Amino acid sequence: MRQVQLSEVEERVYDAVAVLEARGQVPYPDLIAEETGLTEEQLHAPLHQLTEKNLLHREDSPMAGLDFGPRFCAQQLA
Repeated sequence: MRQVQLSEVEERVYDAVAVLEARGQVPYPDLIAEETGLTEEQLHAPLHQLTEKNLLHREDSPMAGLDFGPRFCAQQLA
């Protein structure tokens, strides 16, 4: 398995998503921001970078008419 280099911010964001999922919470950007202590604006770049590295995947709202925004889920690392 290859190692993926993460910046400190990327690591904080990834860990926050994993913690939220473990608690049974949906990792929406506002909750990720709260967990990391970053603003939602500061999250855009690390969320994009983690998605590009296949460590997170974005899911849009699964129910039509109820759009709470995208959620980001941690990929299971095998």
